[in-house]
Amino acid sequence: MKKNWTVPKITYTALLAAVAGVLMSLEFSVPLMPVFYKVDFSDVPAVIALFAMGPASGLAVEVVKVLIKVVTVGTNSNFVGEFANLVSIALFILPIWLLSKKTGTTQRGTAATLAVSCVVRTAWSCFCNAFITLPLYAASYGLPLDEVVRMVSAVNPAIQDLTGFIIMATIPFNLLKYTLNYIIAHLLYHRLTASVPFLQKLQVSH
Repeated sequence: MKKNWTVPKITYTALLAAVAGVLMSLEFSVPLMPVFYKVDFSDVPAVIALFAMGPASGLAVEVVKVLIKVVTVGTNSNFVGEFANLVSIALFILPIWLLSKKTGTTQRGTAATLAVSCVVRTAWSCFCNAFITLPLYAASYGLPLDEVVRMVSAVNPAIQDLTGFIIMATIPFNLLKYTLNYIIAHLLYHRLTASVPFLQKLQVSH
């Protein structure tokens, strides 16, 4: 794989970043989930960039999409959600890249890599919500953590505490979001690399 930032590579990375930024803005709510838990498909371009052009391209797409969303749409979580997204980028890029070097970028290899990434990112989301996101969200509004949990989980009365929030909101939401993104990315990646000559040249070989 070429490591230099050639003009075609920059162009494709920028296009994927722009698409990711638009997709991140086209988010939708999930029933019985907190208001700031919304599904979008912005990971699809990032996964394609990562597999086709390497970790630097995947990282660029992830960072740019967050910036695009903040500038064009703003935030519905007092910037806590956007901060969490930036923190989690490394746990998205590195595991996929390292695993893909072992599993390869065949259909079976990318499927296995994305499945592992889904579990890793969901586990990180649980930790992030429990110790970073919700505490920061509470601090930004000057509210006790337990009150914030009850407030953001008002759509699901079964959630009464942080443990319930993680089990009934964080885990199912993230599994749903990442699974949808990864299935679409997996299908599109192999179709794009089969039809775009430049991406064929940059396709990661192991």
